[in-house]
Amino acid sequence: MKATKKFLMAAALATGLAVTSCAPSPSGEGDAAGAAGGPESINVGIVYSKTGPLAAYGEAYYEGLQAGIDYATDGSGEVNGTKLSLTYHDDGGDPDKAVTVAKDLIGQDYKILAGTVVSGIALKLAEQAEQNKVLYISGPAATDAIQGINDYTFRSGRQSLQDVATAGTFVDDLKGKKVLVFAQDNAFGQGNLAAVEAVLGAQGATVEKVLVPEDATEFTPFARQLIDAKPDLVFAAWAGATSGSMWEALSQQGAFEAAPIVTGLGDAATFGAYGAASDKIRFLNHYFPGAAGNDVEKEMVSSVEAAGAKPDLFTPDGFVAGQMIVRAVEQGGNDVDSMVTALEGFTFEGPKGETTVRASDHALVQDMYQAKLVEKDGAWVPELIKVVPAGEVAPPETK
Repeated sequence: MKATKKFLMAAALATGLAVTSCAPSPSGEGDAAGAAGGPESINVGIVYSKTGPLAAYGEAYYEGLQAGIDYATDGSGEVNGTKLSLTYHDDGGDPDKAVTVAKDLIGQDYKILAGTVVSGIALKLAEQAEQNKVLYISGPAATDAIQGINDYTFRSGRQSLQDVATAGTFVDDLKGKKVLVFAQDNAFGQGNLAAVEAVLGAQGATVEKVLVPEDATEFTPFARQLIDAKPDLVFAAWAGATSGSMWEALSQQGAFEAAPIVTGLGDAATFGAYGAASDKIRFLNHYFPGAAGNDVEKEMVSSVEAAGAKPDLFTPDGFVAGQMIVRAVEQGGNDVDSMVTALEGFTFEGPKGETTVRASDHALVQDMYQAKLVEKDGAWVPELIKVVPAGEVAPPETK
């Protein structure tokens, strides 16, 4: 795969996790022979937001990663006699800090980096991967900009284009329809706007926008702008502490009577944040526990629960990262170019079903979901509407 660019998008989701960090192995340890003639161990650096504004997502990613490594190595933590030595490093949500960490790890002869779901950090780590010829597997960072960015960068989660394509499946025919993007005026919102223009615009929709200042606390005027635009479909892209107030304003102003409103279903902590809008919103979804129902998902859920945690939105991203790391080492040993070759075109059964690393641009092609929230025992819980097949929402191939 030759590096090509791409979509100018920076959709930001981030992950963080509270873990006990392992001490790095000596940089020369990989020179010793393992049981199958490979290196005795390979260091894998997980760069993640243990702290920072989006650290709450990290626990699910971390728990998924542990489960994925365990699953892919049959509980041994080894690949063909080579021990996987994973170390964990806090980026704090800060791209500069992440780059400093990455450079230090690369200086210690780490061949594999993984993690972060902060899009700005993912882009910086992708640059380091190319400059230093190391394998980088991004976590749940949704930015489309790392698709096809270079030979050495992959991802273990979905991307914004897949979210948007899933949103489009709520309308039978988009030709001639008006789609309004209602989003924060930041990298996340602008990235989603670009994705809507690229995907739904290409299907014949006219795309308009209402971008809300990131520091806004009063949303009534913006709800009125939405209604006055008379859209056929609203795509809402929102994250952070103001979510509840935003949804309350849309509900109070009658926005749900004006047009169908689609948004992404987040982690379990957000299920109660939609208030009166809970049963009105149409949700595109990357994952919620039980959505796939396959054997791998059941293994993942069982492993995470056995560790005393609960699977959530980004658990599959960690699990798939584990599967990809094991595949890279299994086929490539300690040679990065061989690792890249091993991952390109890799099709495997993941927790969301059949998953493929597209060889040409490293997009991770996977099923997505339509979901709704229903009230059960006094709480809102997700319920599957339909599985959207991977091929229907695969991102356009970079050229």
